[in-house]
Amino acid sequence: MEKEIRRNVGPIILLGPPGAGKGTQAKRIAEHYGVPQVSTGDILRENVQRGTELGVQAKAFMAGGELVPDTLVCDMVADRLRQPDCERGFILDGFPRTAAQAGWLDALLEHEFFDNTQRGRCLPIVIGIDVDYNQLLLRLTGRRTCPTCGRIYNVHFQPPRVPETCDLDGSALVTRNDDREEVIGERLTAYQLQTRPVAEYYELKGRLVHVNGDLPVDKVTEQMFREIDSHSAASSS
Repeated sequence: MEKEIRRNVGPIILLGPPGAGKGTQAKRIAEHYGVPQVSTGDILRENVQRGTELGVQAKAFMAGGELVPDTLVCDMVADRLRQPDCERGFILDGFPRTAAQAGWLDALLEHEFFDNTQRGRCLPIVIGIDVDYNQLLLRLTGRRTCPTCGRIYNVHFQPPRVPETCDLDGSALVTRNDDREEVIGERLTAYQLQTRPVAEYYELKGRLVHVNGDLPVDKVTEQMFREIDSHSAASSS
């Protein structure tokens, strides 16, 4: 795929349930447009590893088995988005997870990004990846991983040549705990309860566009690029 790395693309927010393919599409968007993929999980780990002030505070909550408070997570995200590599745009992966976080992000972007001529002035585009529930179950329950090389298979869509065995090194494939059927139901329920209101928040603001996540991966990527190109062109005109 040809890279497009010159113009401002602005903030890109990907929404969708577990198994929708957000991680795969985020990497493709990042490569195509030359903007960073910003993951809250990565930010949290980096701050803890570097021993930053925010990381030390977050580690204390994690050590006590508590969730890291929104205020700390938001402060870490704000610090990351102020870095020079985010000037033309960025992809948010795993954030915002709640409507409250979405409201905070809007305020940050309006205050620091939209009125700052040194940064990409496009309004954020929010892309919801829609996937049929039964398709999600097949994607998640069928996923198998090689513990040696890390290659991922799906027994329904991309099976190994020999059942439950890695094509590359012959290792026995494993099912991640998160991909077990009893856990998947909980993950999808949690998404409906917590994250779906984020989509509704952006829908009310007229910023949410939808792509069909049931299509093959390359077709989903094509939809993504069309929406982003159309959005950034409209925002800059």
